[in-house]
Amino acid sequence: MRLFAAVLPPPTAVAELAEAVQPLRDDRLRWTAEAGWHFTLAFMGEVQDGLLPELHARLARAAARSGPFTLRLHGSGHFGHRALWAGAAGDLDSLRMLAERADAAARRSGVPMDQHHRYSPHLTLGRLREESHDVRPYVERLASFEGSPWQVTTLSLVRSNLPVSGVPGERPRYETVGAWDLGG
Repeated sequence: MRLFAAVLPPPTAVAELAEAVQPLRDDRLRWTAEAGWHFTLAFMGEVQDGLLPELHARLARAAARSGPFTLRLHGSGHFGHRALWAGAAGDLDSLRMLAERADAAARRSGVPMDQHHRYSPHLTLGRLREESHDVRPYVERLASFEGSPWQVTTLSLVRSNLPVSGVPGERPRYETVGAWDLGG
């Protein structure tokens, strides 16, 4: 199954961001579903079922070694000229440490982590449908967004179910398959 470790913002944080994004919604971007908004900590890709017990145990240990911390959704940015994201503010050192621990847990469980990059906290909001459009006006309009702080208390393991129907506009579906409290 296709997996990633994540921090899932609470419904109140999602609602604040959704309200800020609403006036920007148009058909130039393929918007991500609010129910799937998350901060990916470690993308694992396809994970063999036989690795899951060890992965769960190691993620549980990673969560236990990480105390709760405060985050808020903050500002915006882009990758290339096509992907729009919301950023994070607050205890980013703790968020980065949790990402490192989740990545190490996956590696030590035997998951090949070929797609590891320097961690950059972001929550993907959408991608441009056509290269001729520019994402920068969206970034500028969300740049001053400041969400309310919340306490991160859980490390989640999420399954990504990719679209299979071939229906235009179908989005991936995310399913939490494991969750561990921070600090034990």
